[in-house]
Amino acid sequence: MVEEALRVSGEAQKRSETLRLLGGVAVKIRAKDGLDPAFQREYADLDWIVPRGTSARAQKLFDSLGYAPQSRFNTLYGSERLLFFDEENGRQVDVLVGSFKMCQEIPFGKRLDIEPVTIPLAELLLTKLQIIELNEKDVRDSLAILHDHPVEESDGDAVNAAQIAKLCAADWGLWRTITANLGSLADHLERYDISGEDKERIKARVQAVRERIDEESKPFGWRVRDKIGDRKRWYDLPEEVDGGP
Repeated sequence: MVEEALRVSGEAQKRSETLRLLGGVAVKIRAKDGLDPAFQREYADLDWIVPRGTSARAQKLFDSLGYAPQSRFNTLYGSERLLFFDEENGRQVDVLVGSFKMCQEIPFGKRLDIEPVTIPLAELLLTKLQIIELNEKDVRDSLAILHDHPVEESDGDAVNAAQIAKLCAADWGLWRTITANLGSLADHLERYDISGEDKERIKARVQAVRERIDEESKPFGWRVRDKIGDRKRWYDLPEEVDGGP
């Protein structure tokens, strides 16, 4: 799957198309020294995102690479999402258009230009932690990101805590879900066969992200929504189409 992701990404770069990988395969690619065995898992799908307004070009790209489009779905929802199948290998390709929308929405804007292959690590972590009820793959991938990358105030090979804090300050619902899931990661961590030193490093990085979120100034609208709290639902429950990132 990693090899295929890099093939597709390379072809997109040749054509000057902005196509960025997300999901578990992106987590694996960003692990410079390879994922720790404790965080290895199987990957069934490839998940991508392209800028708004480039849906037609994305369809041409995947068509040319031998992927079969799910034509009816793409006709109905192509302005927001595209589906393709690698029929030979039994794999699904999911292409989001413009933004990531599942339980929470994560905007990207010009940040899709930061990395050449994947979305930035801050957004990659957010896509994993925005699920209202974390499943095993999301927990595993989140811990892998924090195991392999420091938490800093910049991008590159670090999780940009300033960007996470900024997005959480702009969206109370995102803040509510992300902070709750950060709080649960330490409990999940005990299930994984890694060293005590690694566990303490991950816990420290979780805490660093949480503290940076807490430090960020919250606007008036956020504070008004905070007073309502959990009395009003703050998340969506999107329908899955044979899996997700």
